[in-house]
Formats: sequence, C-alpha cells, structure tokens
Amino acid sequence: MPATQLDYYETLGVSRDADGSTLKSAYRKLAMKFHPDRNPGDAEAEAKFKACNEAYECLKDPQKRAAYDRFGHEAFTQGMNGGDGRGAHPGDFADIGDIFETIFGSAFGGAAGHHRQQQQRRGADLRYDLQVDLEEAFHGKSTEIEIEVSQACETCDGTGATPGTSERTCHLCHGQGAVRAKQGLFVVERPCPTCGGRGVVIENPCGDCRGEGRVDKVQNLAVEIPPGVDTGTRIRLSGKGEAGQRGAPAGDLYIFVHVKRHALFEREGTTLATRVPVSFTTAALGGNVDIPDLNGGTNSVDIPTGIQSGKQLRVRGAGMPVLQGRGRGDLVVEIAVETPTKLSRRQREILEEFRETETGDECPESKGFFSKLKEAFGT
Repeated sequence: MPATQLDYYETLGVSRDADGSTLKSAYRKLAMKFHPDRNPGDAEAEAKFKACNEAYECLKDPQKRAAYDRFGHEAFTQGMNGGDGRGAHPGDFADIGDIFETIFGSAFGGAAGHHRQQQQRRGADLRYDLQVDLEEAFHGKSTEIEIEVSQACETCDGTGATPGTSERTCHLCHGQGAVRAKQGLFVVERPCPTCGGRGVVIENPCGDCRGEGRVDKVQNLAVEIPPGVDTGTRIRLSGKGEAGQRGAPAGDLYIFVHVKRHALFEREGTTLATRVPVSFTTAALGGNVDIPDLNGGTNSVDIPTGIQSGKQLRVRGAGMPVLQGRGRGDLVVEIAVETPTKLSRRQREILEEFRETETGDECPESKGFFSKLKEAFGT
C-alpha cells in the first residue's frame, strides 16, 4: 500500500457532501476515461482506474463512508496489520461493526461476525416512486416502469470470474475467511484481507463486471396497481432489487404509490368529498344535482327544501374501492348556497315582492339571532 493515499473525494473529484447520484456520475465518467480497454498498456491509467474503484466502493456504502469521514483511511488500516504485513481494504468490512470486531476480536462478535463475512451478501432493496391519477387509483392499472438497477452479469453468470475460470481457495486463510494476528497480549481474528472474508478469490475477474458479478442495466418491469390504492401504498416486487454480489440473492423493489390531486374530489381513505354550489332558489325549493362517478356514471343527489350552506349529504357506496376488499366507501357532498350577483329587472321585482311578504318565519335562524340582539341590548 502506498505511503500516502489520495483522499477518496479528491479521487472522484466531488465535494464531501456529494450525494449518491453525484458520486455515481463522477465514478462512471472516470471509469470510462481510465478503463484498461481504452488505455491498453497504460500503467498510470490502470492505477487511476483501480483508485476510482476503491474510492467509489467505499463512498457508495453509507456505513463505510461514515467511518471514512470520521477516521479517513485509518478506519480500515489502523491497528489491523497482522503477520502478513497487509492492510485491509474498505471492501473487507460489511459494516462499521466489522471494523470494531476487527480491532477487538471475539469480544465484539468473533466467530459470528466472521461467519457473516463468509455469507454471500444479498443485494440491496430499492425504492421507486410511482404517481397515478385518482381515476387510475379507482380502477387499478397495469403499467410498466423503467429503472436502472444492477443485475447479474450475463458474461460470467454472476460468478465474477472470466468464463472458463473459477474461484480458488484463498491461500492466506485456507478458505476460513478469517486470519488471526497477535496484538499485545491478545490474539484477534479479522476478515481475511486477501479474500475479503469469503474464503475464495477470483484470479481472473470478468472484464464486464470487474469481478463484482453484476452490472448496471436499464430494466423494464411490469407493475400491477390494484384498485383502491392510496398515497403511501407499497407494492413489493420480490427479487427485482439490486443483484447480490457474485451470485448472491437479489434484493426487493418497493413501489411507493402517490395519488395526484383531483380537480373535483378530495379523498380521505375510501371516502370521496366534493363541494357543490347550488342556487339560492334550489336551496329554498329543493331539487337535485348530478355528481360524476369515477366508475363512469353519475350520482344523483337530492337537495332537500331549505338546505343551508355547509350542510353535508352522504351517498353510500359512491366512494373509493376498498383495497383488497369488497365494496366502496361513501361520497360526501358539501352544499354551498350561492347568492346571485347579477339580476334582471324582473328578477329584482320578484325578490322585492317576496321581501314585502316576509314575516321572519321563513328564516328562523335570522329571526332568532335578531331576537337575541333585542334581548341583549333592549332595542
């Protein structure tokens, strides 16, 4: 290992607060620039290519990155040199707990952590946010999404080895995945720095996946949206997440549904609500209004005589479908009585005649209010 290592962030040319997308973009540009296939026989380009790989492998993992940000390269090398004289690589540790386990041995997990290192690492679960209209949430839909995700390398069938070659038992740990070293009065056990705790090594890495056994590809996936989904509904696609390393099982893909706002309806669970303005004559005399139904028809709502603004009318079974169940919720119609702002001469005459015949009993709430005023102020 060189005496001085270049900062991983400087290697990738990013700031220390760069997010995962920025890291990935910077790594890809550099990997393409310095790839050995593009620079045959160029030792300097090959060294930079390896340095980019090492930096990205560390920074793309949140736990390794946290350790690196706090301790720098010492997070993976300090106090970890055993009898073989070699330092450990960031890829040798599954999480920060492995770093402490490496330093303190079995007191912090020992053989159990050692066993975990030898396990093939399952691919990460992924998240995809999908927006749907309220109508699509009502009926459900079959759709297709496009997502870039690591998949098993077709060239090596996910093994990470060049076709025609295979893994061999690690000569340093003899397949155990761990080595022991004496530190003071203690003998500590740590993941093998040669094989990364796997017990085997790949002498001839696959050129397409660089020994990872997986490559990033754009994948089109069919998704079934069931009727009744709501914002926050989660749909799981088993095994459609990130491919595991060297043939390990893939993670899962979780589709998070987001239902867009609708021009007419507000939604609360399976209940749909809407506000309907009606003329003051309809409010006084009664009538009905037709409300569109998401199922394609209409719901006729009877307006009772003398209805007031703010009154809510409920239509049973005219709301959203019950997710993975039977039936529908309700439709709630809030009435807003609208006072006319433009009157013809004849309409005004009719209203003047109506006002002359008013006794106060037509609007009991108003009559009661002014009666209270008289009682309170004696006028």
